Amino acid sequence: MFRSLVIFLLSATSLSAAQCGGSFPQFIATLKQDARAQGYDAATVNAFFATAAVDPAVIRADRAQGIFQMPFLDFSKRLISKNRMDHGAKNLKKYAQVFDRIERDYGISRGVLTAFWAFETDFGAVQGDFNTLNALITLSHDCRRPELFRPQIFAALELYRRGDFDPQTTTGAWAGEIGMVQMLPGDILENGIDGDGDGHVTLKTSAADALLSGAKMLSHLGWRAGEPWLREITLPADFDWSQTGLETTKSVTNWERMGVQARTGNLSHKGLATSILLPQGRNGPAFLAYPNFNIYFEWNKSFVYVTTAAYFATRLEGAPPYTSGTPDPALSNDQMENLQRKLTQLGYDVGGIDGILGAKTRAAVQHMQKKLGLPADAWPTVQLLNQL
Repeated sequence: MFRSLVIFLLSATSLSAAQCGGSFPQFIATLKQDARAQGYDAATVNAFFATAAVDPAVIRADRAQGIFQMPFLDFSKRLISKNRMDHGAKNLKKYAQVFDRIERDYGISRGVLTAFWAFETDFGAVQGDFNTLNALITLSHDCRRPELFRPQIFAALELYRRGDFDPQTTTGAWAGEIGMVQMLPGDILENGIDGDGDGHVTLKTSAADALLSGAKMLSHLGWRAGEPWLREITLPADFDWSQTGLETTKSVTNWERMGVQARTGNLSHKGLATSILLPQGRNGPAFLAYPNFNIYFEWNKSFVYVTTAAYFATRLEGAPPYTSGTPDPALSNDQMENLQRKLTQLGYDVGGIDGILGAKTRAAVQHMQKKLGLPADAWPTVQLLNQL
């Protein structure tokens, strides 16, 4: 009998998680030793690791994620194409029964899963051609984030034992995600659903399996059934910009008392704790983020990706295109890194000097803007950089 997933992954992490780098044959030997210690027989272990190899392309991909340095307007316009809107509408109709089941069982609106499906793999068309086992092994052998990827090797081994993973032919993204909505082996083990009833969880070829598994994963991460996630809003010109950002929450009713309005229609769920997002400052689009918006960060840590995915989900369900406004120009990569260095020298934790306007950099920018008497909308400008 194999143990529960939680115990299984904890065991995989604790046995030799500290080991990375060094001799690759010795690294594989240690993985085999750990697998045997978990109860897998020698034949299964040897067959699973027989073709394991380092993939240098995985390391290159891991070091080159420049797309997340783009500002929200540029990023969202790049990802939300007419083709994706059209295909999204077609798939919403084609798989209406699957989405009905998702909404009934998990309370997750159909636009949410469709947006992930579109962004992750263009509705299954581009799922990645990296050998999944080699990707996980490469990232575990690399000493940057071995604690994240090493447990996924053993999750893949368990999928292999069940007949749902082939170490030689299973492919996906460079970071080890598999299938139409790109889930890691551990997430598949815990949340995989056989949506089409064929006896297997096949996220690469079965839309029903992929969508239902993704829905269960979002529910497991804390998605609140039947609640919204994002709404475009308008704000008065004299709004207190320091009240914006995910760190500040107020009920919808309280925001309305401060002059916040839905851009179209009326704001719902008046009692929920919500935040105001200004992806490109007070002169760009504005959104009200509900509690479910935070669950997006459990799927992807990039602020610009999360905001774009959440916004696209609203578009798929009929929301109009956002009002772009006229935000101040974005800082160049060099300017952003210079800003992050200056903020770090002043004692702020910006999450690293990487040129990416992430949550920690935004919080530091907003605090410094308020300190300098600038509009505290968390959007870094040349004026702020010069004053620093």
